[in-house]
Formats: sequence, C-alpha cells, structure tokens
Amino acid sequence: MNPKIINSPERKFVGMSLEMTYANNTTGQLWGSFMPRRHEVKNRIHEGYFSLQGTDPAFTMYDRNVDRSFTKWALVEVSNLDNVPEGMETFVLPAGKYAIFLHKGKSVPAFIEKIKTILSQWLPNSEYEIDNRPDFEVLEENARNNPEAEEEIWVPVK
Repeated sequence: MNPKIINSPERKFVGMSLEMTYANNTTGQLWGSFMPRRHEVKNRIHEGYFSLQGTDPAFTMYDRNVDRSFTKWALVEVSNLDNVPEGMETFVLPAGKYAIFLHKGKSVPAFIEKIKTILSQWLPNSEYEIDNRPDFEVLEENARNNPEAEEEIWVPVK
C-alpha cells in the first residue's frame, strides 16, 4: 500500500449536503438528489465527483460512532463560486497535505476494509498522522454503473 502524497492547494466545490449518521445513512438520497442536477453547475474543472465528510473538526472518517451526526457532501470542483444553482451550496477545502489511496470496485465491505487497513497498518507505520481537515473520495463519472470503477481515498495527513 503505497499512497501518493501531495500538497493540495485550496479547492472550491459546489454541491449538496445532508446531515446523517452511520446508523441512518442517507448517502443514496444525497447522491440521488445531486446527480440529476449536476450539469447545472458551471465552471467545473474536474470530471470526477467528490464525496466529502469530516467537515466538523470533531468528526473524521475515523470516527465510526454509528449514532454520531455528521454532514456528508456530494460535490463537483469548480474554478470559482459564482453562479451557484438554487438549492446548492458551496464548500471550500483548505490547502494541506493528503495521502491518496486507490480503491477499485463497488463493494462497500471491501471499501471499509481498505479504510481499516489504511488506519491500522499504513498510518502507524508511516511518518504521518491524521490532520484535522476533511477526508473525501474522488469518484469517476460512471462509478455507479461500473463494477471495476476506481476511486481515490484522500486522507488528510501532517
């Protein structure tokens, strides 16, 4: 497991968000609302989609309390925050260092296992520790319909 380590600049996004818990996960509802409207977003600079969580400093992807409320975002990256469609929101991701891991396939258990491996094996044996910034995944355009789809898992590190 060899992630790519990068220093990401500040990034701007437009999309939708929902409050949820892992016990009452409404990710499908969030993406179901966003995807039909995604083409309304102008000045898009990245073809992928961003699934972001951990915007509350007290919550990260590593906090798996099933009853804890958090905000999850369905986003696209944009060059500026002008002309935001009605019913959508903006999000600015602060600059910082990220470890980027590749995950292939649509299996939720395999994805969860990948996160566990990152946290229990890679992180303790690396020179890094988790930074207090949002974590996110970058999904391909047709990820939902492709069992071999690849996604990037971006872990904030310092």
